[in-house]
Amino acid sequence: MNPLQPGSLSGKRILVTGSSRGIGADTVAYFAEAGAKVVINYRNKEARATKLADTIRAAGGTAITVAADLTDAESVSAMFDTIRAEYGGLDILVMNASGGMESGMAEDYAMQLNRDAQVNLLTAAVPLLSDGARVVFITSHQAHFVDTASNVAVYEPVARSKRAGEDALRAVIPELAEAGIGFVVVSGDMIQGTITAVLLERANPGAISARQNSAGKLYNVSEFAAEIVLAAVDPVPANNTRYVGDTSDFSS
Repeated sequence: MNPLQPGSLSGKRILVTGSSRGIGADTVAYFAEAGAKVVINYRNKEARATKLADTIRAAGGTAITVAADLTDAESVSAMFDTIRAEYGGLDILVMNASGGMESGMAEDYAMQLNRDAQVNLLTAAVPLLSDGARVVFITSHQAHFVDTASNVAVYEPVARSKRAGEDALRAVIPELAEAGIGFVVVSGDMIQGTITAVLLERANPGAISARQNSAGKLYNVSEFAAEIVLAAVDPVPANNTRYVGDTSDFSS
């Protein structure tokens, strides 16, 4: 399933946020299999992050785990201090971590995490990114096309915060380009097997099957992760956007 050739990323240093499980975990594993030195970031799933790192090392790869709450600027700064000390810098940053449907969080948590924290993350990362580096931001069609998408009520605030984050990051594309850093948004349809899909199905039973019937196919976690790693190495696409899955029900 890994689209990358063994050794094709030897020596590359890669951080994937939110990579202790799900899409992030599969993404970081693909990078490691291709020879990259990877950073597994997590907020509170230390055991899962450690298990993944051990698996990568057992297969001959290089991995470190770094805890960081992306909504805490000091925590993010400490994460990059660790990466600088361990790897000296970064060649690829995958901005995968997101949320907003968790219970018990502040009312504006989705915007804090999906917009404000993403901007701070990229700002803090730029000094570590090498010339020719790549930044990949992960979003959904439901967020990317939020103004025309038909979202269930529980997901609407998350979708709007994700789009706000995407817009804020796109605003710095010219600055990134001047520094020799490429930027790609990966927009995916509903992904089978993700926590978001489970929560959406719980809030609106039948939503996943209805979307699958409309789209014809929904990617699973490993398939979507394969698209993310390709976005990190393929030429930057038109409008800095890589679409994964059907978009015919949406309009830009």
